[in-house]
Amino acid sequence: MKKVLCLLLCISLLLPCLCMGVSAQGGMTYYIDSMDGDDSARGTGERSAWRTVRNLETLALQKGDKVLFRRDGIYNVNCLTLTCKGTAENPIVISAYGEGAKPLLTTNKRTDILHLLDCSYVTVSDLEMTAHNGGGIWIYTQNEESNGVKLDNLTIHDIQNYKVTTRDSQANPTEARACVVVKNLCYPAQSLYRVNDFSMTNCELYDCGNGLLLWGSFTEDSKNPWSEDVDQVSIVYNQNALVENCYFHDMDAEGMIIGMTDNALIRNCRFIDCCQGVGTDENGKVLYYTAPVWYWGGLRSTVESCEIAGAKNFGDGMAVDFDSWTNDCTYQYIYSHDNNCFIVTCPYGTGQSGNTVRYCLSVDDNVCRNSISTGEKNFSFYNNTIINSSNFVLNGIRDSVFANNIIVGDLKTDFFWTRKAVDEQTGESFRKEFTGIFANNCLWGTGVPTCAEKTFVCAPGFVGTDKTNPDSFKLAQNSPLLGKGMTLENMGETDFYGNALTQSHNIGCYDGAGENTKAPLRPFDSLFRLVNTALGTLYQWVQELCNKYWIF
Repeated sequence: MKKVLCLLLCISLLLPCLCMGVSAQGGMTYYIDSMDGDDSARGTGERSAWRTVRNLETLALQKGDKVLFRRDGIYNVNCLTLTCKGTAENPIVISAYGEGAKPLLTTNKRTDILHLLDCSYVTVSDLEMTAHNGGGIWIYTQNEESNGVKLDNLTIHDIQNYKVTTRDSQANPTEARACVVVKNLCYPAQSLYRVNDFSMTNCELYDCGNGLLLWGSFTEDSKNPWSEDVDQVSIVYNQNALVENCYFHDMDAEGMIIGMTDNALIRNCRFIDCCQGVGTDENGKVLYYTAPVWYWGGLRSTVESCEIAGAKNFGDGMAVDFDSWTNDCTYQYIYSHDNNCFIVTCPYGTGQSGNTVRYCLSVDDNVCRNSISTGEKNFSFYNNTIINSSNFVLNGIRDSVFANNIIVGDLKTDFFWTRKAVDEQTGESFRKEFTGIFANNCLWGTGVPTCAEKTFVCAPGFVGTDKTNPDSFKLAQNSPLLGKGMTLENMGETDFYGNALTQSHNIGCYDGAGENTKAPLRPFDSLFRLVNTALGTLYQWVQELCNKYWIF
């Protein structure tokens, strides 16, 4: 009898909690149902769900609380602003319940859908968002740091995907035509407080002006954030961002900007047909510049194992880009194809140092030239395979490494590693040239610059000829490049194909033992490329001789 009374007492104590929607973690659960809900109801059960987000605007969410939208519902949300804090163990969750399609949060107004202001440990998941005249999610800070905000399994699209004639404002999502913005790039900085441990995983962003704009900020003592003197600039870096397994596609402008963030990791993402705005006027003048995924003031960050394809912006449109005080950052294991070009860097002011491009595969990125600009130092470009590329401009790069690369040209690939320049202050002429190691590269169907050491002028020995299949560019067992690579410092752990690196390195992005097949014989193609290489080399020597003696 005592056991029965005890059981009844426990049930009586738990029943009010269950009716009030208390979750297993101790927080409240609120339900929103656009089809059968009622804003005058309690909102704490599926049968007493609210109809709109109106009650959320005055609700003080606590750790462990959940806000769940019924699937198949459509919810009009005009700049819902939340300021709330969960914990790492008990985050606040905004997500979905029931069966059917993801809940659709949308707005017809020129405004954002969701603002997370000074929020920490908030997870937003399993939702769809559209705002054809507005923007998506803005994560920003005013009074304190934000930590642990997570976006997972979101589908965000139909965000002002139209052509423009200038670059977008880097402010809130509406002004930036963006799906997600972290802080902004406006100066004076809107906040000196960091956004740390932000993550976006398993999301699809498409049919928008811009995808994810990840910004830090300048400190108040930055005398001029756009100064060419790095001592004039002081940056507040966000810490530890993660973007993983996301799909960015069909965008007028940027897929993602990694701005002023330390230790960001972008991994296993696809950036397809971003930068569709060509960015030129009727006379071909470049009006603005966009790229699929690039650094702006990045620090110690990595983009890896991503596919980047179809970028058309004529000024940029490259797969690899280090800009504006970016230091010690890396692109690795990138599959780049059919972009405007493979790499353009833009060091700002006094330059940048320690950036790396390795074990990447580039195919048909050849509309405009590749340019690794003056101001890059301690730059590493090694074990990449570049097929049918445009020219490489390398002059003015200091103390750098260009080694173990396969570059297969097609009549138009040459290297420009020295040129005449004029000092803007003194008016004196001087030479900008590549300094460092240019060695152990396979250059086939390209010119061979005079600075090159131990160049392999031969067919690489690929296993196939299908340029749409990355496996075609593995090396066959009869490749002359197996075991011919030089060992460099900090070469990483695997190659482009996932093979573990050994002490004996190959040339190119494949570092395996050689595939169990022989490279196909194409004698006429080989003869053509050999003649092309000889003519290209002669052209390069004449050009470099002219530069040396200031003939032009």
